[in-house]
Amino acid sequence: MAGDVHILVDDAARGTRLDAYLGSQESCPSRSACAHLIEAGAVAVNGETCLSKKYAVMPGDRISVELPDEPEPGVVIAQNIPLDIRYEDEYLIVLSKQRGLVCHPAHGHADGTLANALVYHCGIDHLGTLQGEDRPGIVHRLDRDTSGLMLAAKDDDTQRALQDLIRLRMLDRRYITLVHGYVAMDEGRIDTGIARSTRDRQKMAVSDDPFARQAITTFRVLERFDAGRFDDGYTLLECHLYTGRTHQIRVHMRHINHPCVGDPLYGRGGRNVERADRGLTRQFLHSWRVAFTHPVTGETIECRDELPWDLAEVLDELAPLSLGRTEAGEEIVPQLGLLA
Repeated sequence: MAGDVHILVDDAARGTRLDAYLGSQESCPSRSACAHLIEAGAVAVNGETCLSKKYAVMPGDRISVELPDEPEPGVVIAQNIPLDIRYEDEYLIVLSKQRGLVCHPAHGHADGTLANALVYHCGIDHLGTLQGEDRPGIVHRLDRDTSGLMLAAKDDDTQRALQDLIRLRMLDRRYITLVHGYVAMDEGRIDTGIARSTRDRQKMAVSDDPFARQAITTFRVLERFDAGRFDDGYTLLECHLYTGRTHQIRVHMRHINHPCVGDPLYGRGGRNVERADRGLTRQFLHSWRVAFTHPVTGETIECRDELPWDLAEVLDELAPLSLGRTEAGEEIVPQLGLLA
C-alpha cells in the first residue's frame, strides 16, 4: 500500500476520532498504523497537518494521507555507511547527507540507505520509530540527490518533539539553490498548495485542489550571473522552508519559471539542457543551515554546511559572469566554502 489517499468525511462520521476514522477506511491501513502516520505528520485535515489522533472529524473535512512506500521485507539491517556527523548527543544527531544516499528502504532501495547507516551507528534500539520500523531515526527527509544537513532522533519523544518544531515552523532550515534565469526580486515568498501531479505520479505539482497541502517557501537572492550562449543566466538563492512537502523547493522554483539547475525531474529540458545545466547530473540544492532549540536541553543548536565539490565547482566556473552579490550574498556566500 503506497501513494496518497484523499477522503471527504460524510455526515455519518461526525465526531469520530481521526485515527479510528482512518482505520475504518478500506484505502488506509490499521488504526494503530494510522495513529503512527498521524504522529509522523503524514495526515492533513483541510490542507493543514494534523498531529492529534483524537481530532474529531466533521462532515466536509478533507483528509489527505501520505502512505509510505512499501518497505522491503525484513528489518533494517546495520550497514557501515560513513556518516558526516556535525552534532550529536544522547537525544539527536545533525548530519550532512551526501548526494545519492536514499533516506530509508523502499522499492528499488532495499538497503544502503541512511536508515541502515543510523542503525549501524546507534543500534536499532536507540532510534525513534514514529515514522515506522523501516525508518528508524528519520525526522525529515532529503531527496536522494539533495545534499546537506538533516536531523535524526534517538528516541520517540525526541522524534515527536522535532517533528512538532517542523509543524510549528520553529526548525529553521535554509537551502542553497542555483536556478535558471534572472530573478528580479531580491526577496520573495511562494505560498501554494502542493499535491501529486495528475499527469505524472512521480512528480508533485502546485495545485488548487482542495486536498493539496499548503507549502510555503521564502527566498533571498545571493548573486546573479549573466546569460551565455546556451543559457539565460542564473541566480543563486537561499531558500527558507516553512513547510516540508515532497520536492517543495524544486516544485516552487519550477512554478515561478526558475527551475533548479540540473534538476532531472522539474528542469526545463530542451536541446541544450546539458550545457545550460553546467554538466550537473543532479539538482543544485543543498541544505546548508539548520537552527533550532534543543527539545530536551533547551540550548540553541545551529549547524552550517559548505557546498559539496560538484556544486562549488559550478559556482567557481560562473564567477567571471557574476553581476554582483546582494547584501545577503555578501554575508552568506563566503560561508559556503567557495574559492575567492
